Amino acid sequence: MENILEVRNLSKRFGKINAVNSISFSVEKGNVYGLLGPNGSGKSTTLGILLSTINPTEGDWSWFGQNGTSTEVLKRIGAIIEHPNFYTFLSAEKNLKIVCEIKNVPFTRIDEVLQLVGLAERKKDKFSTYSLGMKQRLSIASAMLSNPEVLILDEPTNGLDPEGIIQIREIIRSIAAQGTTILLASHLLDEVEKVCSHVIILKKGVSLYCGKVSAMTATKGYFILQSSNLDELQRELELMCVFKEIKREENKLIVSIDQDISAEKLNKHLLSKGICLSHLVKQKESLEEQFLELVKTK
Repeated sequence: MENILEVRNLSKRFGKINAVNSISFSVEKGNVYGLLGPNGSGKSTTLGILLSTINPTEGDWSWFGQNGTSTEVLKRIGAIIEHPNFYTFLSAEKNLKIVCEIKNVPFTRIDEVLQLVGLAERKKDKFSTYSLGMKQRLSIASAMLSNPEVLILDEPTNGLDPEGIIQIREIIRSIAAQGTTILLASHLLDEVEKVCSHVIILKKGVSLYCGKVSAMTATKGYFILQSSNLDELQRELELMCVFKEIKREENKLIVSIDQDISAEKLNKHLLSKGICLSHLVKQKESLEEQFLELVKTK
């Protein structure tokens, strides 16, 4: 796959604070990348550097094979970095006409992008009457007017209610389905897991992981087991030598799998040893569990 973005040893220091500390990653065309990390991890600073609104201390990057972020490159990128900024007394349609004039985009794109974000029926309404979620959707419509090859979103669901989060999530999926490459900064694990194909995990400005979400969550998983005699059950599990960790939580055992084994095979083996399970569930580790494990050990 073609790399749209290459980031090499990027750093940004504010006095003694390393906001971004020598991070490197690449973004492949047509994928949705999540820049994931808690507040203060360097997500917004990284995006600011890539859009040339913040000067880096060290490192370099290239968009579409061109070093840095030129004016021509910016024409190929749609970005929402700050809160929606429109004229409150104008309608959505009139606000977007102003953006079209600035970007030299035909007005015919307005109805298309409003349809995309579900605001076509409210295009004549003033921006001041919009809810926070609608304002955010209008921002996405504005960023999509020039039909960009890349869409950059910084915390797009921040402050939204559950319904608003779902709406933004569906819009991101629709845009991605059209082939647009998306770089999405978020501190919400659930958001990244549901919409992103790839993830870049940051902690205190340091990159801990860069790769496919599916690869990060492709562990062998774990069992949740219960029996009338947990001590006997734990001893037998330890003798099997196919588990990397066995933890006791209240009246059950959480068993991390090292060598893959089916629930059926485990149940048959334990029955042959005279151990009857009252509860047996096999689960995969979520992105959240993998993320917490990763940041805990770094």
